Order: sequence, then C-alpha cells, then structure tokens
Amino acid sequence: MQNVQPEMPAMRPETPEDKARRKQEKRENFWYSVRDNTPLVLFVIPGVIWMLFFFYIPVFANVVAFKDFQFNPNGFIASLQSSPWVGFNNFKFLFSSNAAWLITRNTVLYNLGFISLNLIISVFFAIVMSQLRNKRLTKVYQTSMLLPYFLSWVIISYFVYAFLSPSQGLLNSLLTGNGGKAISWYNAPKYWPFILLLVGTWKGIGYNSILYFASAMGIDPTLFEAAEIDGANKWQQIKNVTIPALVPLMTLMTILAIGNIFRADFGLFYQVPQNSGSLYNVTSVLDTYIYNGLTSTGDIGMSSAAALYQSLVGFVLLMISNFIVRRIDSDSALF
Repeated sequence: MQNVQPEMPAMRPETPEDKARRKQEKRENFWYSVRDNTPLVLFVIPGVIWMLFFFYIPVFANVVAFKDFQFNPNGFIASLQSSPWVGFNNFKFLFSSNAAWLITRNTVLYNLGFISLNLIISVFFAIVMSQLRNKRLTKVYQTSMLLPYFLSWVIISYFVYAFLSPSQGLLNSLLTGNGGKAISWYNAPKYWPFILLLVGTWKGIGYNSILYFASAMGIDPTLFEAAEIDGANKWQQIKNVTIPALVPLMTLMTILAIGNIFRADFGLFYQVPQNSGSLYNVTSVLDTYIYNGLTSTGDIGMSSAAALYQSLVGFVLLMISNFIVRRIDSDSALF
C-alpha cells in the first residue's frame, strides 16, 4: 500500500482587513502591557525625557557643522537661519590643519591603551575579590577602589600636581634627596603618555572591576563544585569556569569602548597636564582640540564639525565591531 500524505489546506492570502485586524491586536497588546506595568513606565519616563532633551533634540543642531555660524541677537534659531551655508568647508579646515593627524593619532592610541589596561586589570581585580572569603574586607576593597571614580578631574589634577610639582613635588623631593636631578614634569613630554595612562586607569578601574565582580558572583556555584570534584585547582577553576562566564560582559564592554574610541576624557587631557603648551604633542586629543579651537577662535562651525566627525566615526566603529562579534558569537553581541 502506498502511504497517502494528507494534503495541507491551502493558506488563504492575507486581506487588507486581516492586516488591519493584526495591527489593531498589536496596538491593544502594547497598551495592555503599558497598563499592566504602569509603575515601571513611571520610573522610565524621567529618563526618556532626559534623553529626549539632551540627546535627540540636540541632534538637529548638527547642521551647524555645515554653516559659518554667526550669532544673531534674536536667538539660536535666528542665528542658524541667518548663518551662510558652507557645506564641507569646516571639515576641510579640520583635516587640512597640521594638527589633524596628531590629535587623531593621540586619541586612538590612548583609547586603545585604556581599553586594554581596563579590561585586563579590571578582570584581574574582579577575580581576586571574588575569591576572597572575608566579605567585610571585600567591601573595604571595593569602596577604596571605587572612590577615585567619584572624584572630579580638577581634584585629581591637584593630587597629580602634589607629586609632580617642579619645586615641592613628592617625586622631585625623592629624586633630589637621593642625589638625583629634579625633573620639570610639565615640560617633559616623554613621561606624559605613561602618566596619563596610569591616572586614567586608576580612576576608572574601580567601577569596571565592580561590574565584572558582580558578574563573577552570579556564576552558578555548582560549576565550581563540579570542577573541584574533578580535581581542578583554583587556577583551573578560574581559567575554565570564571573567565568563560565573564567573556560575554568583556565583549560587551569592549564593543562600547570601541564606539567611544574617537572620544577622549576632556578632564584627563586638559586638567591633569594643566593645558601645558610644552605637552601639546602628547596631550592634545580631539576633545581638547575642539575646546581650544572654540575658546581661541570662536569658530563654532569648525568645532561642531570636529564633534560630528567624532560621533560618526564612533558610530561606524561600533556597528562594525558589533557585526563582527555577532558573526562569531551572537549571544555576546550588543544587538
């Protein structure tokens, strides 16, 4: 006997009425969901308003980058309307300047250094703290490491000056006290790449390590118990259980950092070196270039072009890095 396969009923093509009914159902389900989660929606509203006014509405002001912006006493909108359109001239001025290559190189290299150091050191401290058995001591370490994150760069610049002051700095006192020669730190560019990397990593390491520590503490304890039963020592447990569990967060944090690779911490590169002209070649980045250009020339169009250049390149790098990660491991991608 031949097996007779039952015929599948032919699917009826979707009519406009079916599409309208489906859209209506989705709309009703959305509002039902909003109504059922009203307390959560109320918590979200202030953040949405803040994002709207400080992130999305200002996006329309990027048109300033394509104009020779001139102030009008009638306000910003009137200034925008009366300013002549110059197209890409502001970008040409940025890229044709002698500082274009210098500031781009400094910004990218410093950020690559920060990404690498923050990733390695943060994961290291997170794993160390996760292995501590004294919870009170762990909280003391966390608080001590997190404290610099909440200090402003102005305060930190005074701390750094206390070490590097040419006349009364701690480092020069140690050098001269041991028969050495005092160093004019704020006129010695060769030391500042290491100083900036050290200070920047020191300030942000506490916040990053706590993120990884929270992820490490969320690992299922039975995985460590199974590894211990199999004879794995502490290092083998960290290598085969803890680090693989942290990889998704490490990937996510790296993608976000790559998206900001053309942005530099203005306070670090402006306040800590005290905007010393002798250090320009090693401390000038895109953010300080934009600020100095705006304060010295008042050319808002050129400064806006530089800022837009930062955002566009960062967006492209974020999308590329996320695409690569999604092709390798979709669960670790940002979206």
